[in-house]
Amino acid sequence: MLKGIAYSVLASVTFGVLYFYTQLLGAFDSEQTFGWRIISTLPFLTLFMWLSGDLSHIQAIFKRIIAKPALLLVLMTTSVLTSAQLWLFLWGPMHGRGLQVSLGYFLLPLVLVLAGRFLYGEKLSRFQFVAVLLAVFGVGHEIWRLGHIAWETALVAIGYTAYFVIRRKIKTDNLGGFWWDLLLILPIAIFFTQTGNTPYLKFLEQPSLVLVVMGLGVLSAIGLGSYILASRYLPLIIFGLLGYLEPVLLALASLMMGEEIGTEEWLTYIPIWLAVLVLVLEGVVHVYQQRQRKEQLQLNLKHYPKRLNVDEKE
Repeated sequence: MLKGIAYSVLASVTFGVLYFYTQLLGAFDSEQTFGWRIISTLPFLTLFMWLSGDLSHIQAIFKRIIAKPALLLVLMTTSVLTSAQLWLFLWGPMHGRGLQVSLGYFLLPLVLVLAGRFLYGEKLSRFQFVAVLLAVFGVGHEIWRLGHIAWETALVAIGYTAYFVIRRKIKTDNLGGFWWDLLLILPIAIFFTQTGNTPYLKFLEQPSLVLVVMGLGVLSAIGLGSYILASRYLPLIIFGLLGYLEPVLLALASLMMGEEIGTEEWLTYIPIWLAVLVLVLEGVVHVYQQRQRKEQLQLNLKHYPKRLNVDEKE
């Protein structure tokens, strides 16, 4: 589980960095940025998989497609679901809908927790139950403050949950499945890069854009790859709750960029920050308990031979 938590934290931190990084892509519109993101991510994701030892999953899924072609249709569905999220992540802030998209990321962990509880029978620990209550209060306040749930919010919360549930159902919840998702959407990504006037002239006018696009691919591969691995190694409830780290980091990034949290927004952010703190405390307690059990086991093994010798003499 610790491995999954580490991947989840790495993903959240990387997405926070991407929040800053997208400012370097001002030469492109949201559709062009989406296209270049997919194109640049695929090779670096392949490298990431080679380093993590997951490259064999690509061939394994290909063999499954050959044996059962209907699987390709389901993969197209997961490809559309994840591509919609990658596009929305870029489109929202560029079209003044960033608040609605960010609310979706606040709501997503709760939907994942509900899915884990009712679809997979996962149970909440006491710490996790407290974290859920805090998160419900924070998200509920934000929905009450805005007065409604926008389609962007619903797409993030429900779309991502459906994506992870389907992947688990068809057993492609690994980096190989995500690699195929990107590959299947690649033709559309290439089409998006051709939109607009003289799309390649921008690279001649700003040669540094080549490095910027490559950097986008590296960060996306690390962030998305870690996110997928975290979803594989963690129960859906814990994976969902850890998802609150990302909007917290995005909020901190916004503050560092000069934005301010309004007085009416504090009742949204403070409970969610407290929920993340509760999860951190649970992690600390879990590590402490593991260390205590390990020390006790070593102590028992140390005294066991002595006790065995005494019993033999008796």
